[in-house]
Amino acid sequence: MYQFDEDKAYNSRIVHLLCACTLLLTGVGLVTLYSSSYWFAERVFMNRYHFVIRQSIFAGVGLALFFAASVINLEVLRRLVMPLVFIAAALCALTLVPGIGVELHGAARWIQIGGNTYQPSEMVKFVLPLYLAHIFDKKKDSINSFVTGVLPPMLIIGLFFALIYLQNNFSTATFVTLNALILFFLAGLKYSYFISAVIIFLPISTLLLFTAEHRVRRFASFLRPEWDPLGAGFQVNASRLTMVSGGLWGTGIGQGTRKVASVPEVHSDFIFAAFAEEAGFFGVLLFFALFAAFAFLGYRAAARAPSAFKFLLAAGLTTIIVTQALLNIAVTSGTLPATGVPLPFFSAGGSSILTTLVCAGLIVNVARSGVLKTNAAEELNEKFGFTGGSGGLGRGLNGGYSALEGQDVR
Repeated sequence: MYQFDEDKAYNSRIVHLLCACTLLLTGVGLVTLYSSSYWFAERVFMNRYHFVIRQSIFAGVGLALFFAASVINLEVLRRLVMPLVFIAAALCALTLVPGIGVELHGAARWIQIGGNTYQPSEMVKFVLPLYLAHIFDKKKDSINSFVTGVLPPMLIIGLFFALIYLQNNFSTATFVTLNALILFFLAGLKYSYFISAVIIFLPISTLLLFTAEHRVRRFASFLRPEWDPLGAGFQVNASRLTMVSGGLWGTGIGQGTRKVASVPEVHSDFIFAAFAEEAGFFGVLLFFALFAAFAFLGYRAAARAPSAFKFLLAAGLTTIIVTQALLNIAVTSGTLPATGVPLPFFSAGGSSILTTLVCAGLIVNVARSGVLKTNAAEELNEKFGFTGGSGGLGRGLNGGYSALEGQDVR
């Protein structure tokens, strides 16, 4: 007899810890946002609480969406996949329509909704993994067929890449595409398709990189930081010096000075520099520990998921959040060229915090649905004659999910 009660208790701990990590990251993010934005907000808006109040409102709505996403029936959500894909694509296209799209710093990435703006590319970050998880589960028997298994999702990925790229948002378009390819890998796609994708994607992305002057300047400044220290390389250089100035223990929350004096709009994509200055090296270690815990719990929830769809959904959404955090920190520290990718849970922006919390809620939803221990699932697979493993869906996370789809074994 299998110890289902113990296993349910283990899954319950994963759910509770995921919720705790999400709430803690959201709270620390709001504190960091206030600390990094109050001076700029007071100077520009005559209200030092401008950004943190606005972000708190979005975080409150996001937490409501987090709860809803954590309890919604995922099979019902699957039936809404194609409408969600259509809505996300339509909203991305609306950014290109004069009078509807809002342009800022030469990029038309937002649409006006009431008195607020919304960035539709953020919606793609959870809609695309949802679609891919659905389609790969639906077509798992023909996943390596180019016409039926590969071409349809590639067309959807290409559509979103084109729509986001046309918004002058090359970094997000590339980021979303690369995360989609990770799901192709986890779904068990043949390696030959990856090689072909790399051969096609690399020259195209390189060509597109050099089609805009600001991207060329950023890339040149990354290769030679001293080339334009007061122009394209200024923000990254200032960010790096701000991070180093924190030392081991940091200056204390609200006590940082370099964040204010040298990093333009530090509360946005470079907010990690403000956190590093005030929390110091040991605070940064705790930051990474918190995200590492979130990543472990997310991938653990995926590995214990009872179906291919839920496995791919949790793995894809966890990857989106974690890789976005790593990418943002790499840019802030000068390890990668500057991009416009925000830091999840931290950067100012309602679209980002809403999307992040929806993704986290869906991961919690998958964690709630896991009812079998990995070893129990493997034993039952053998007993009933199911096959799975590293060669098929779920490659990379010990098979990732139970092959007992549709079997009620409780």
